[in-house]
Amino acid sequence: MHLQVLYEDNHLIAINKPAGYLVQGDHTGDTTLAEYVKNYIKVQYNKPGDVFLGVIHRLDRPVSGVLLFARTSKGLTRMNELFKQREVEKTYWAITELQPDPMEGELVHYIRKEKDRNFAKAFDFMSNRADGAKKAELTYKMLGRISTYSLQEVKPKTGRPHQIRVQLSKNKTPIRGDIKYGATTTNLDGNINLHCRQLSFIHPVKKERVTIYANPPKEDIWDLFKGFWKR
Repeated sequence: MHLQVLYEDNHLIAINKPAGYLVQGDHTGDTTLAEYVKNYIKVQYNKPGDVFLGVIHRLDRPVSGVLLFARTSKGLTRMNELFKQREVEKTYWAITELQPDPMEGELVHYIRKEKDRNFAKAFDFMSNRADGAKKAELTYKMLGRISTYSLQEVKPKTGRPHQIRVQLSKNKTPIRGDIKYGATTTNLDGNINLHCRQLSFIHPVKKERVTIYANPPKEDIWDLFKGFWKR
């Protein structure tokens, strides 16, 4: 596959993740993006032997957008700490069924990952039913609407499993194609219209602000909204 490299230095490398690809290995045994990036580094810099590559964060398989890896152990350790301390600003775009009401706001839920299946459940408050759940927070804003679909800009404050997917669904605006979390129809390719648009952080080694952008996939539905996200 052709990798779209968005940012690269001695410590970090970011790509525009295509929807449908795994970040790390799972039971399918499919080739992962980590392996593709390792191969890219090996060829690009003529590196013999095994190439170090650290997975800093993850995007679900059906999600696209900015995906950041570490090229050194120092970069990995320090970036992990930035994510842990919530010092990485994350911006996502989601095309949702229906428009949110109100059109912008904050969502706070308690999310629990179901151990026996790849599914997360959101609760409005902590109780015995929500045992083991963790607080999840995000802000959202509607950028535009076409027909029954809305384009929402989402900024998660926490990083829970399937957080944006389950919280938008709980807010009665499931993401287009995400039948796992309430969408009425699936997309033909099985992916969902959730895209990591931007990551912004202070570089852990250079101590400079780094902001990495990724354009959405070249698909008809994203093109329909281009007038909104190019403003």
